[in-house]
Amino acid sequence: MFGKKEKFSNSLILDKNRKAMVFEIDDSSDELYFPDPHLGDDDGCFAVGGDLSIDRLLLAYSNGIFPWYSFRDQDEPLWFCPMQRFVIFPDEIHVSHSMRTLMNKNKYSVGINEAFDEVIRACGKCNHRNEEDGAWLGDNIIRAYTALHDQGFAASVEVWDNETNELVGGLYGVTIGKVFIGESMFSKVPSASKLALIFLARYMQEHGGKMIDCQLETPHLKSMGGRYISYEEYMRIMNEEE
Repeated sequence: MFGKKEKFSNSLILDKNRKAMVFEIDDSSDELYFPDPHLGDDDGCFAVGGDLSIDRLLLAYSNGIFPWYSFRDQDEPLWFCPMQRFVIFPDEIHVSHSMRTLMNKNKYSVGINEAFDEVIRACGKCNHRNEEDGAWLGDNIIRAYTALHDQGFAASVEVWDNETNELVGGLYGVTIGKVFIGESMFSKVPSASKLALIFLARYMQEHGGKMIDCQLETPHLKSMGGRYISYEEYMRIMNEEE
C-alpha cells in the first residue's frame, strides 16, 4: 500500500528520476520536519509516522500537507500532499437557484464557531461513517483538531433549524492565514452542508479570505465552483501576506 518506505532525517535532495515512495518520519528527531512532498505517490501520500501535535499539524498545513488514515487499520498517521489541489475561491462560489430559494425561506440559521465539538463529532457519526471501512475521524483526530480549535487554528460552521434549534449540518477545518482547509462536513437534512459552505465563502469574502482547500473533488463541490490548481499556485496563495 505504501510503496517503498525509507527513513528520513535532516535534508532531502529532490531527484526527479526517483520513483514515488513513502518516507518514514524519524520520531526520535528533536526537529519537526516533513520530507519533500514532491516525491509522493499519485494520490499525494508521501510520509508515515510522527504525531498529531499542534506544532506538527501547523507545520503540515502551512505547507499544503494533511493527515489522512484509517484509525482502525493504521497506528501512525499517513501524510498527503497532492500536486493538484481542488479548491474553491470565495468570490467564485456558485449558488444555484434552488439554494437561493432555500436561503430565502429563512428555515435555517448559520453561524461560525458556535459548536465546534458537536460539528466534528457529527461529521464522524453522520450516516454511520465511523462504522465504515477506512473511517478516519476517530478520537485521536477529534482531540488533535479540538486542540487546534482551542488555539484559534481550527473553525466550524453550524447550520441550525430555526424551529427546533437542532444542529442539522455544518463543516470544520483548519485556518492558516487567509486560507481555510476543509476537513469534513455533514448534513442531517438536504443541502445543509451546502448552506455551510456558502456561508463560509461569503464570510471569507467579507474578511479577506483567499481560498478554501476542498482536499478532494466531489460532484457536490465541483458544482459549487471547485477547480484544480497546481501545488505551486496553492503555496503562492498560502504565503501571500495581503
